[in-house]
Amino acid sequence: MKKCTLLFVALIAFGVNSITAQDKVVDRIIEIGNSDNQVMEHLDILSNRIGGRPIGSDAYDNAVKWTADQFRKWGMEVVVEQCGELGVGFNRGPWFGRMLSDEGMVLHFATPSYTSGTKGVQRGHVVMEPKSKTELERMRTVLNGAWVLVDGISRGWAIDRSAKGDSVRQAAIEYNILTNKHNDSVRRANFRNDIAVYEKELKPLKEEPALFYNEMIEAGVLGFIQASRVPINALYDRAAMDGMTFENLPKVPDIKLDEKQYAIIAEKVKRREYFQLEFDIRNHFRPGPVPYHNVIAILRGSEKPNEYVISGGHLDAFDVATGGVDCGSGSSANMEAARLIMEAAQGKKPKRSIMIALWAGEEFGLLGSKYFVETHQKDWKNISNYFNRDGGPLASNSLTVNEAMYPAFERATKVIVEGRAIKDTAYRFTLRKRTGEPSKRPTSAGGSDHAYFALNGIPTVSFGTADYKGYGFSYGEIWHTERDLYNKSIAEYQEQSSVVMAIVLWNLANEKSLLSREGLYRD
Repeated sequence: MKKCTLLFVALIAFGVNSITAQDKVVDRIIEIGNSDNQVMEHLDILSNRIGGRPIGSDAYDNAVKWTADQFRKWGMEVVVEQCGELGVGFNRGPWFGRMLSDEGMVLHFATPSYTSGTKGVQRGHVVMEPKSKTELERMRTVLNGAWVLVDGISRGWAIDRSAKGDSVRQAAIEYNILTNKHNDSVRRANFRNDIAVYEKELKPLKEEPALFYNEMIEAGVLGFIQASRVPINALYDRAAMDGMTFENLPKVPDIKLDEKQYAIIAEKVKRREYFQLEFDIRNHFRPGPVPYHNVIAILRGSEKPNEYVISGGHLDAFDVATGGVDCGSGSSANMEAARLIMEAAQGKKPKRSIMIALWAGEEFGLLGSKYFVETHQKDWKNISNYFNRDGGPLASNSLTVNEAMYPAFERATKVIVEGRAIKDTAYRFTLRKRTGEPSKRPTSAGGSDHAYFALNGIPTVSFGTADYKGYGFSYGEIWHTERDLYNKSIAEYQEQSSVVMAIVLWNLANEKSLLSREGLYRD
């Protein structure tokens, strides 16, 4: 009886000491996170030293190497996982343009990734694109050496030069032939005062940017110019994902120009004023195949090393800016959460593993996270939750979880809800219990790296965010635009989020069991 009592007391003491040790790690995370937070140093290197990071670029490869080296330096197990390859790679250099006339101006423009640069400095006259085969034939000589203004407002994509794009343009050409015949008959009736026919309205032609794309290239155009709203967004040539090789690279630049400058230039063309545009665009390609990689960092658990709490963000970013927000804000916050945990733990291990994932190719279709989920099926049941940070550099202000998960999250967020994690009292944090019927499991991929986890029934609870202090952050202003810069990230929000993330990851990794999936989805 005495031995049993002693054993019972010893077990209680061990439990208390274990809890105390875990709490000490959390206290240390808070201390370091508030006094020596390095999230903005990570972001500075990613966005200002390395820069825009589309997969297939030297910059992306540099980001993979640097982040993997950092995780190793902090003592984590690192896997650099190849998750695909591109037929060619792409590197962006400087670009410059101007209008040469009495009222000349420096041009404000961008080009999508994986599109052509100029052949040095190129100067030429400007024409509007032809809208019919008759116009095309009449303009063949003038198209040679011209910059061509094409229809429509750019959404950032390169002109579709694929077989599908050719088919869409051909359908528009055929529609416009019939429409022109109809409109000619209406005009003739109007001329004859045939009221019955005159009452019919003229039909608009179908607008399709660069309607005679291939024919204009054969005629010798210097490049295409399309109007863009400001801030200018620039995505990529989708052919890069579908068989682009060094033998079928784009031949001429695809320029997205400030819509106000486009309107000035178009008006001068309509008045038949003579002037020229000059561009120097240094877009360069890399011979492929060019592999791209996820960076996976793991703090291996002591009791359940094959169970995981995962947090991630995408490492790639469009290169028309520097990826300072999308998704430098996610990658850097995840990195700092990892650093805080490793420095605070001082060799102590959580019960289950903590994984930090920096994904490849999110901007090209969630490529890295999709590959990870599909090639790690044996781990699906062992993932407690996947947290995704890809919503901008805002503060983490809440979590909303179902009833079965609530007790675990209540323990994991206790110090945060009580206001002990961040000294600034403005940062209120709320844990909410989801009520009502469970949602239906998604059947198609969404817009960020949580999507393929959710498709396969893996919990993807993520932090709600807020602009607590009214910095006026607008995600739409930077999303895929030239303003996606380091100085658009908000330092104190990034610091707060990294601390909150580190605490929750550490605490969930030390729960007795994985988060319950009961009531997560209807099915």
